[in-house]
Amino acid sequence: MKTLFAFLAVLMMTAGFVSAQKIEFETLEINYGDITKSANGTREFKFKNTSDVPLIIENAQGSCGCTVPDYPREPIMPGETKSVRVKYDTERVGPFTKYVTLTTNAKDNTSIRLTIRGNVLPAPDAVPTKEKSLMPVK
Repeated sequence: MKTLFAFLAVLMMTAGFVSAQKIEFETLEINYGDITKSANGTREFKFKNTSDVPLIIENAQGSCGCTVPDYPREPIMPGETKSVRVKYDTERVGPFTKYVTLTTNAKDNTSIRLTIRGNVLPAPDAVPTKEKSLMPVK
């Protein structure tokens, strides 16, 4: 009888590992490089549910108000590919590194941190020319 219970316990534990939700991202970091002020700040993090049970993203939180994530609210079925869209406010000139933290039901990774980085350059018409910057002030 003990052997039967031990066998059933091992079987149940194995079944739990086999059917655990798994999420695999193509990349966890996107580098915008140098972009111009007011440029399109939206990028996508593509991922796939590599398990045999539905995956749920429970929440996505940007590290500040300038980083806004949009994520699938419905369960992601096994084998399905989706994406998390992240919009960065490119009105802020200068280098940036921001994060989006996902909360999921993935057994091996319930908290996932996505990173965006880059450098927002001033708009071309906002860069002072040498003539303007060398003019004497009266």
